[in-house]
Amino acid sequence: MSVTDKTYWEVCIEINPICADVVCDIVQTEFECEGIVTAEEKYKNLELISTTEDTLKAYIVADTLDFDEVKSFFQTQRQDLIDKQVFNCDIGSWNVTIKKQEIVDWSKKWKEHWKPSKISNRIVICPTWEKYEAKNDEIIVNIDPGNAFGTGTHATTQLCVNACEKYMPVNATIADIGCGSGILAICGMKLGAKEADAVDTDETAVETSEINANINKETTIKFQTATSDILPTEKYDFVFANILHNVLAAIMPDLKRIMKKGAKIVLSGILEGKEPVVLEAIKNNNLKMVEEMHQKEWIAFVVQKED
Repeated sequence: MSVTDKTYWEVCIEINPICADVVCDIVQTEFECEGIVTAEEKYKNLELISTTEDTLKAYIVADTLDFDEVKSFFQTQRQDLIDKQVFNCDIGSWNVTIKKQEIVDWSKKWKEHWKPSKISNRIVICPTWEKYEAKNDEIIVNIDPGNAFGTGTHATTQLCVNACEKYMPVNATIADIGCGSGILAICGMKLGAKEADAVDTDETAVETSEINANINKETTIKFQTATSDILPTEKYDFVFANILHNVLAAIMPDLKRIMKKGAKIVLSGILEGKEPVVLEAIKNNNLKMVEEMHQKEWIAFVVQKED
């Protein structure tokens, strides 16, 4: 079946959320894609009441789109991942449905679904285009992620913020490695840190972080387009590292180097099944395990430097 109008096609793929990043890469590589939605979340009174995280939606523009060919393509890609044993779990059916959509600005459309959300005991993330009044001891952090990772709704971010609330000492000096939208450094300052350094290799992310810090009046955070190796030795009381598991393992010696004796770090961004890579790096660097935290299919480790 082919359609000749040039328009947007909403391609819905049924997946296990654990493979969302892989599917996003496939879509962006093989199609002219104007936007991808990995989860549409609905909130009521700051509580998540529903999510479509098991259905990834890709918005593709094309003169023609052969539905059968698209469906066959994704089944082939799915089988290839299974054959290569990329994931050690069911990755979903990858059944595909396709429907025609009116042309809209997808870069703005997604904002309709992002509402204020409470991501820890105290932190409420509020999009800059929404309004929210804090209750009791809540702390509001206003975020516009731009093109950077970090809306606060992702489990890896929430694990980091919860670890910060539990383990960061008052008046701490903190570092945020792979800062994305700047959300973690900003949350750390709002929760009582006295000084923060943040780095990311993506210049756009750093620019977005600086904008968000200004929005939240946290103008003392120092953002740099760089990696952790430029940060000073033994300066930090608490460190955020929300990165891929293999990157965490590779830079573990440098993460340990920047921590004060007795300091803690939250290592997040670890999918279930990938934790042995990080655990080996923790052991090899003589770091002490403090807590293993779980949310959905994601894991975070809080570890401490003792020597």
